[in-house]
Amino acid sequence: MRKKVDERIRTLIENGVRQRQRSMFVIVGDKSRDQIVNLNYMLAKSRVKSRPSVLWCYRDKLEISSHKKKRVKQIKKLMQRGLMDPEKADPFSLFLETSDITYCLYRDSERVLGNTFGMCILQDFEALTPNLLARTIETVEGGGLIILLLRSLSSLTSLYTMVMDVHERFRTESHTHAAARFNERFLLSIASCKACVVMDDELNILPISSHMKFIQPVTNNEDSEGLSKRERELKDLKDQFREDFPVGPLIGKCCTMDQSNAVINFLDSILDKSLRSTVALLAARGRGKSAALGLAIAGAIAAGYSNIFVTAPSPENLKTLFDFVCKGINALEYKEHLHYDVVKSADPELKKATIQINVYKQHRQTIQYLKPHDHGKLSQVELLVIDEAAAIPLPIVKSMLGPYLVFMSSTVNGYEGTGRSLSLKLLQQLESQSQLSAQSNGSNSSRLFKKIELNESIRYASGDPIETWLNDLLCLDLANSIPNISRLPHPKECDLYYVNRDTLFSYHKESEIFLQRMMALYVASHYKNSPNDLQLMADAPAHHLFVLLGPVDESKNQLPDILCVIQVCLEGQISRKSAMKSLSEGRAPSGDQIPWKFCEQFQDNVFPSLSGARIVRIAVHPSALRLGYGSTAVDLLSRYYEGQMTLFADDEEETEELEVKITEAAEKASLLEENIKPRANLPPLLVHLRERRPEKLHYLGVSFGLTQELFRFWRKHNFYPFYVGQIPSAVTGEHTCMVLKPLNNDDIEVSDSNKCGFLDPFYQDFRQRFRRLLGTSFRHLNFKLAMSVLASKIDYSNHEPSEYDSNIRSKLLGDMLSPHDMKRLEAYSNNLVDYHLILDLVPILAHQYFSEKLPVSLHGAQAAVLFCMGLQDKDIGTVKEELGIEREQVLSNFIKTMKKLYGYLHNIAGKEIEATLPRLKEIEMAPLAKSMDEDLAEAAKEVEEKRRAADEAPVNPKFLQRYAIDDDDNEIEKALQNTKVSASGIISVKSNKTKADKKEKHKETGKSKRKGTDGSRSESKKKRS
Repeated sequence: MRKKVDERIRTLIENGVRQRQRSMFVIVGDKSRDQIVNLNYMLAKSRVKSRPSVLWCYRDKLEISSHKKKRVKQIKKLMQRGLMDPEKADPFSLFLETSDITYCLYRDSERVLGNTFGMCILQDFEALTPNLLARTIETVEGGGLIILLLRSLSSLTSLYTMVMDVHERFRTESHTHAAARFNERFLLSIASCKACVVMDDELNILPISSHMKFIQPVTNNEDSEGLSKRERELKDLKDQFREDFPVGPLIGKCCTMDQSNAVINFLDSILDKSLRSTVALLAARGRGKSAALGLAIAGAIAAGYSNIFVTAPSPENLKTLFDFVCKGINALEYKEHLHYDVVKSADPELKKATIQINVYKQHRQTIQYLKPHDHGKLSQVELLVIDEAAAIPLPIVKSMLGPYLVFMSSTVNGYEGTGRSLSLKLLQQLESQSQLSAQSNGSNSSRLFKKIELNESIRYASGDPIETWLNDLLCLDLANSIPNISRLPHPKECDLYYVNRDTLFSYHKESEIFLQRMMALYVASHYKNSPNDLQLMADAPAHHLFVLLGPVDESKNQLPDILCVIQVCLEGQISRKSAMKSLSEGRAPSGDQIPWKFCEQFQDNVFPSLSGARIVRIAVHPSALRLGYGSTAVDLLSRYYEGQMTLFADDEEETEELEVKITEAAEKASLLEENIKPRANLPPLLVHLRERRPEKLHYLGVSFGLTQELFRFWRKHNFYPFYVGQIPSAVTGEHTCMVLKPLNNDDIEVSDSNKCGFLDPFYQDFRQRFRRLLGTSFRHLNFKLAMSVLASKIDYSNHEPSEYDSNIRSKLLGDMLSPHDMKRLEAYSNNLVDYHLILDLVPILAHQYFSEKLPVSLHGAQAAVLFCMGLQDKDIGTVKEELGIEREQVLSNFIKTMKKLYGYLHNIAGKEIEATLPRLKEIEMAPLAKSMDEDLAEAAKEVEEKRRAADEAPVNPKFLQRYAIDDDDNEIEKALQNTKVSASGIISVKSNKTKADKKEKHKETGKSKRKGTDGSRSESKKKRS
């Protein structure tokens, strides 16, 4: 049956096309799919250009297949079953065949980013999340349609109790009931959106869209060429710069006046070539900031810049930027493969994202992607481009800035939900520094700072009602939601209040203002936010909200200033059976982060059964930072859960009564009659903690990215670490840290001496494991932060010696330090050897010292040097850089430390060390039995006896024979007659013996002499012995 379509629907579509603004249709009913054809037809009729392209998003299954051959088979089956008339052409089938439709699963929705469609169809409402809503709706161009399909409902209020797919992730073992508060607020917000219509599947407008009664057609504000005022300005600008190089070709690629002005500002800084400018580009989602940066980089290539670095949280975020770099240099008459090459990533996780462009037309030029936490590798930079700077932690962004040209962009709101810490803190700081340096140094030498904002959307006209509705629904545009605080009270005057989530998400005017202010604090305080956080806050059964307020004046009818917001998630109460199953399978269910991580780290199945609360977020007003409000809120929360603030016992819960009222309302009214309004008779928005009974908890916990500032804050409030992740985050470079604070509870027996309560043995075990990993996984962790986590004692001025000091001697000497090691330590302490000789002993001494087994007081610098060299295995050069002192000072502190440690070890174990050293055998010097005079008298007596014996012995004739004269008497007589006899009575006679006879005679005499001397020697030796 043919039916006339309500003229108001056609008017809404035509108005959107004329004004380049989007419209939204929510169709309720099982046959809602058939009305897509009619809406598409009306849209195509209203447009001058071609038929609109369609994006169809779904969870996992389409009624009609997106594959042509499969779709033909499905239609044949429907005809055989009599569900389709073959004689009549099915309009929906024709629509599928003739339209340009892109099908997309919700889980693959990231791949449609950057694309533009004329119509977006969202089915499977149960699978929708805030992220998906923003991501898909943002792809629709001005004049396009967003169509949301809902299955048949008896009442729209059924959405209030609808179970969403995401609720499965919110449920835990102890918290199973998730409330659909986000759906309630979503439905009520649709009623206030002027460009949104809720209809049934016969295109009857429902009462919730009462604003459609007064819709009127609008007229065009276009000139003779069909251009609006801003479009005319853009065309004139392009004509003005058409002949200028490189400005003209690059401006020709711009889509809005704001984008053109941004590119001109970038090119001014590039062509200046003084490299002393920092240009910040701020814009909401879909304003073309990545495209503007890409065109600016193309201009830098044309200007001759050689080293250009681009950084972002991930190279996938730079797809649009690199695309427009290529478009820009193509417009400047560069040819791919001839003048430049594009390098893709080989990492499968990055899906072939562009990471480098090499240009070689004029000279070697490079555009290189760099990971944010690799900022130390920046060298010879001429231009650094930081895209999505607000998604990178502020300290890393600050460390990237240097004496070169810097361009940065940031999404101040949008589906990325990135934080505003960049615009609130860094940009203000850069602006003030630029003004101060300009005043002191003059304009020629100071660093310049420019801030550019893009307000015009690329896809649709300004003032788009769908954009306004989406920003309000998802709390995206929060730039003006942070009110100035009229008075900063003393933290002791402040009180912590519990926020009732039913009232907060009820869409009342005051509740909406309060919610926007709370979310504004989140966005201002955290560098990474997501619209999904809003649904988690609203629907998760274990989550609770608290706000810190100053003194409330009830006489004034106004909302109090929010000083601090805390979001808490209740965890634990997991059965022993579930814990044992998790340990045996080696995996942890979603939710209950701290219990499962504790269970995994210590293989303990008792801790998960305890109940606790994890502080998910804590955010302080930007005007009240470092004034003690965060500390006050944490202290009050701890006291509340310890039961120190409650004055009465039980509070009756009203959630069940409210659910009954919703169900009753749904049964009484039909779709065409019901009037949807915010709920009445809701409980108070804020409840003082004295008026609410706290849950019985055993501990409070926090999980955060490990930084010095954050760790100091939580440690100050007696939170103790039990886990530090060994692999740092790829984006921030921070290690995940989890800390716990035991609460006073009667269920667990704890000795009074333990400052950590029941956590003490686990805390000591964590410290030991952390200390062992400092040389490997945590080697590059900042030494101050690592020493804070380890928290070892270094001041022993009040230490009293105990029996443990004596027990440690044998352990140290036997297992770790040998006597030779002690000798080397002694030599180094006396400046006799170089420090390299004892480097092998430093880790041993450091582990013993930081495990508090060597009670020696060290100064901070001495402990730091020992920590870096002994535990983190760093050399002198690295220690010098980290401590910021000279090499001589490092060595001076090192030798002082070694002297102290050696002195202590020598005092407690000096004698034992001396006793264990190897020694030479000692010679005993015993006195002789006889005196020297007696010994001499005895020797003289022996000599005398020997002489007497020789005198008395008969002469041997053979002995005398050698003295005989061999010649005859004639020769002697001649000698006597011829010569005068000398006074001595000796004459010489010539011998007749040959030389040979004489030699034999000499030999015999020599032998007899040697025998005599040898015999006398041997006799004397015998006598002496």
